[in-house]
Amino acid sequence: MPRISIVRTIWFSIYLWTFSATGFAQQSTPDAPAAQASASLPSAAELAPARKLMQEGKFDDAIADLQSLQASNPEANGLDLELGTAYYKKSDFPKAIEHLKKASAADPRNGEAMQLLGLSYYLGGHPAEAIPLLEKMQGWYSRANVDAAYILGICYIQTKDYPRARVAFAKMFDVSPDSAASYMFTARMLLRQEFDPVAEEYAQKAVALDPRLPLVHFLLGELYLYKSRVPEAIAEFQKELAINPGHAQTYYKLADAYSRIQEFEDAERLLQRSIWLDATSTGPYILMGKVLEKKGEFELAVRSLQRAAIMDPNNPTTHHLLGQAYRDMGKKEEADSELKLAEQLQTQQASHP
Repeated sequence: MPRISIVRTIWFSIYLWTFSATGFAQQSTPDAPAAQASASLPSAAELAPARKLMQEGKFDDAIADLQSLQASNPEANGLDLELGTAYYKKSDFPKAIEHLKKASAADPRNGEAMQLLGLSYYLGGHPAEAIPLLEKMQGWYSRANVDAAYILGICYIQTKDYPRARVAFAKMFDVSPDSAASYMFTARMLLRQEFDPVAEEYAQKAVALDPRLPLVHFLLGELYLYKSRVPEAIAEFQKELAINPGHAQTYYKLADAYSRIQEFEDAERLLQRSIWLDATSTGPYILMGKVLEKKGEFELAVRSLQRAAIMDPNNPTTHHLLGQAYRDMGKKEEADSELKLAEQLQTQQASHP
């Protein structure tokens, strides 16, 4: 089973990368006075070319343009924020930090510079430095930015300040910091960050506070399955279904657990229920194909895998399993084609993380 890692995973880096400085600027700082206008502040027309280049993803060209503008007017205010933004979008976080620190020093009440600097510290691998900036930013806005609250919580996790992480996530989801839901949300985040022992502790605390909280047993089951503690995973998934019998993912994960101990009949029955409840997810179809192939029902396995391939044609696992099923059926040409495609897709994904 693949490791359950999120923030260190690529999707979250891409998600943060899409934040733009202009998006931050749209948020007001009601407690902070407007920055004083400066006669040397570059005009919108002067900044427009660099900003357009950034929108087009041409960050090096934008940086060169801004550096040229700064060289021609060394006293100009605001250029460090523009340069810091360009380096941030380029994912050159040390350079972003260098310029954003200057921008923040020049105007300590500039929430936009403060926010970008905190994010740059976080993405640059310095959560301890990010925390005070993100905490200040939280205090400046009457309604805290949800994304910032999430990042602040992750920073607390990475610095092993778990109680403050729980408070941050409770605020993000509008629940009490001492509630079962707060412990469950924090356990989920801890698991994504691969803090497994603490995640288990927090999930168990959530169960102790409210044993009928929806999805808390599902979370524990996922954790145990991830750690290959299959009997414990099965017990937790069964508890979840007793509380939450319409949750398709629980049937899928319970089927996964049964398949690992080669209880294929039970796995097939549970996968069918998962598909009945949610026919939009490829996972149950892929696992169904694998289970049916193990049972020797190759034609049915191929049908299930073909359905998954139509839903997600770029999943190498689906094509690899299809290749195996065709090979078991003696269809060498189809098997070779699918196995070759699976290898190509795997190579493409490895080269574009």
